[in-house]
Amino acid sequence: MLAMLVQLVVVFSDYYWNVGELSRLYVEQETERLASAVEVSGGIIAFRMPEALSPRYANRQTGYVARIRDSQGNLIFESCDDACESRFLPAEVNPPDFWLRIVTPGKPLTLVGGRAFNIGGHRILVDVATMNDPQNLVSDVFWNEVLEHMIVPMSILLGLVLGATILSVRRALKPVKAAADAADLIDPLDSRSHLPIEGMPREIAHLAVAVNRAFQRVGELMRSQRILTSAIAHEVRTPLAAIKLELGRIDHPRARKADADLDDLVHFVSQLTALARLDTFDHGMFEDVDLIVLCAGVAEQLAPWVYENKHSLEMSARVDIAIVRAVPALLKDALRNLIENAVRHTPESTSIIIRVAESGIQVEDRLHVERGGSGHQTHNSEGLGIGLKIVERIAELHGGSLQRSASPHGQTFELLLPVSKSQ
Repeated sequence: MLAMLVQLVVVFSDYYWNVGELSRLYVEQETERLASAVEVSGGIIAFRMPEALSPRYANRQTGYVARIRDSQGNLIFESCDDACESRFLPAEVNPPDFWLRIVTPGKPLTLVGGRAFNIGGHRILVDVATMNDPQNLVSDVFWNEVLEHMIVPMSILLGLVLGATILSVRRALKPVKAAADAADLIDPLDSRSHLPIEGMPREIAHLAVAVNRAFQRVGELMRSQRILTSAIAHEVRTPLAAIKLELGRIDHPRARKADADLDDLVHFVSQLTALARLDTFDHGMFEDVDLIVLCAGVAEQLAPWVYENKHSLEMSARVDIAIVRAVPALLKDALRNLIENAVRHTPESTSIIIRVAESGIQVEDRLHVERGGSGHQTHNSEGLGIGLKIVERIAELHGGSLQRSASPHGQTFELLLPVSKSQ
């Protein structure tokens, strides 16, 4: 559009101050308008004045005159007196196809000219003249030239350029849009997260590469955080183990009480460490996990400890196969926390039941009514907080949730997971 504007100014300056070119265009366009009204039928040549031209050539005092002849000099139309007739080429002269004579240089235009046309096999000569151009026809001539030879071609070119530019930009930015869509789905806890740069313009690809490098640094930070958390856990466990060993050498009831409290502290520190480790969890560790196999493995590991605490442990599966996309270590930690909470916070002789359902994993603590009285009371229920917080966090990381329900026989904790395959 800017190029069109500049070209319009250039064309305007060129035509407006070039009187010779304007005179030539005037003769060309005015003779063409008159020639369009000439009709040849059966060898008879007729002229019917167009309504648009009638005000100019209706009489001889308008400042515009015209003469139309055939090749033999026979007059077809004339709006001219003897004075102006002398300005045209003599009738006996065979005129050229185009002629022009500027009577008075400058503007307004004062000129005489003519042009030959071939109409119906006949050579028609059209002559025109203007004295001072009283109707300012030169402006119409000028704007008609600008419209036909600049605005129309440039508008077509502008449309093609804009259309091609829009298509090119949309095509070039298509990979950028794909990268933006991918950015909305990026998991900041997944060290494998990155923006695709295939087919992306080079200038924008540099930005995507920088973002991918930032994700790599985030992954390195997550790994260093896990190392730091593990180191802290190791440094804390070592003195606690030494204290526990010294307490084991003291034969006194208060030492046994301190030993039990120390066990609770070790468990608490382990849970805090596990909870802190979840904040730097890498989602790139996901894999397909069979819940039945995983639950069976955890039950087998914890069964001796459960029996030592005078509880029972059993497992059942309501489906043959339950496959989820998960991190096995985290699911094992969640199930282990649920079982340990059930053992630590329920009376003796409570049955711990693990069920693998289509919706996830259920852990129920059930106390038989005949042995437990009218109802089941959970001891030290306020101590459930951090263990369940770990399980809830693990469930969130897997796109699931933890639900808790109570019954007269006990409580059921259900770890709901998006099961991808169930048979």
